[in-house]
This record gives sequence, structure tokens and C-alpha cells, in this order.
Amino acid sequence: MMTTNNYAGIPDKYAQLETAKVVLIPVPYDGTSTWGKGADKGPEAFLKASENMELYDIETATEVYQQGVYLADAVTENASPESMVDAVHAVTKDYIKRNKFVTLFGGEHSISIGTIRAFNECFNNLTVLHIDAHADLRESYDGTTCNHACAVHEASQTTNLIQVGIRSMDAIEKTFMDEEKTFFAHDMVNDEYWMDNVIELMTDNVLITFDLDALDPSILSSTGTPEPGGLFWYETLEFLKRVFAEKNVVGFDIVELCPNEVDKSSDFLAAKLYYKMLSYKFMGEAADDAYDNTYDVDFKAGSTNNSKFEDDED
Repeated sequence: MMTTNNYAGIPDKYAQLETAKVVLIPVPYDGTSTWGKGADKGPEAFLKASENMELYDIETATEVYQQGVYLADAVTENASPESMVDAVHAVTKDYIKRNKFVTLFGGEHSISIGTIRAFNECFNNLTVLHIDAHADLRESYDGTTCNHACAVHEASQTTNLIQVGIRSMDAIEKTFMDEEKTFFAHDMVNDEYWMDNVIELMTDNVLITFDLDALDPSILSSTGTPEPGGLFWYETLEFLKRVFAEKNVVGFDIVELCPNEVDKSSDFLAAKLYYKMLSYKFMGEAADDAYDNTYDVDFKAGSTNNSKFEDDED
């Protein structure tokens, strides 16, 4: 149960569902993690850190909270991984249909199965930009298809999945991986054009799923399975800024913050990352501009959008 009333402690006038452009859904779930536990505490730590941020973003010269950020009730369903995914899917889709820019904060990466499913049913030709240390492509793990190790398997079959920062995987995952759309960390470090190459593979509509273990443990250590050789802060921001500028980012989730009592810097980085992503999304818009999330009611009526993605060149 979240104890925070408003995201980042913003005034009530910017936190109302009716007028907010952004919805933030916390999902404090940690039911399938297999090593470092604690991702269920991530949303609360993220929200507490957010209350201590300066809300003026120097880079974009904006105060994006004035676009309105509604903090939704946390999704607390945990009877089974499948029921959690179904709950995330239903809540996410409901807010998309209300014409909101929908964001989620986990929780472990299994929550993204529901996130991706909802967006894929609401936006045509969806690219899923998966930023992570791990491939997360297993078809099933520990007896369920809704395990954190399976986070983007469904997306690999139903969307234009692009994976960035990968540096840990099981051999079986190669059978599901599109290596032309996979950017391994050991290659990226020597490729000055990797950002261009990633963006060229995207369709117009992009959903970002950001696992915090994509970042190097030297800048974010509080995650369940930290892997050496990750992304650093400014290259991550440069990449995200370009994606938001060049594509229609329809939403995003951030997952796998496992807070600890000794080091609060990881919580603050997660809070700052979320705020930077919102700043990039809305940097060209005045607070009183109308928002349209491009959800197409006519296209989506009755659609499940579950065929294998084919239109890679659009």
C-alpha cells in the first residue's frame, strides 16, 4: 500500500485524474524474482525519493509536473503471476482509453507483460524498446509464462521488439532472439552509431520498458541482478532524448528497483530518470495544451493485435 498522496509532493491542482495528462501506476510486485528480493519495495522508495527532487529540469528548462501527474492506486494483485499480469493489463488499458500518457513503476519485470499487452492492443505497429541487461526471452520459467525471465517473450512474438544493453542470457533465448534487433553491451561500447541504428529499426509508435539493471552497477546498484558493463547516465539520457524527439513514445514502465537502507542514491536515480523521461516527452508542450495519446478507437475496437509483427519498415 502506497503511503504517498501525490507524486513528488506536487500540489493537488496538478494531481487530479480529470486534468492530468500523465498517469503513474505503481506495481509493488516481486512474486517471481529468483535472486535479489525487494522489488516490491521499489515503488514506495521511488515515490519517497521523488518528493526530494527539484522539479525544475535544467536541460529542458521545464517543470513537467505542471502537465499534471495522477498517482493511481497501486496494482496489488499477487495471487499468482498470471493474475498480476491480468490486473496490470486491465488497469493500463483503462487509462490508455481515457486518453492519458500512461506510465508504470515496478516491481519486477514480469509486470511488463501486462503493460506491453495493453499498449499492443491500443496502438498499431508498436515497437517495444526493451532496455535491460537481460534478454528476458524465455517462453516459460519456474512453471509460468509470467515470470520476470519471460518479460518480453510475448513481445518478441507480437510486436517490433528491439533490445538494448543486453549482456546476460541463457542459450535457449537465442531461439527467440532477433539478433538484428538486439544491441549487446559489448558491441555498443565500441559503436558510436548504435543510437542511430536502434532508432532506424523503430516504427512510429514506441513503448519503452526500462529495467534499471541496464544501468552500470557503479551508478545504480540497488537492483535484483546487477550486471557489470552497463549504460551510464548521460549516454542513457542522450539516447532517450532522441527517441522521444524522433518517435511517438506512447508510454513507458520502469522496473527492478530493489531499495536498500544503506544507499539511497539508486532510489534517487530512478526518480530522476522517470522525471527526465516525462520532461523529454512534454518539452515542446505548454501545460494548457490539449493532449492526445493517439489511441485510435476505430482501429482498436475488438482488436487484440496479436499476430506476429511484420511491418518492420514503416
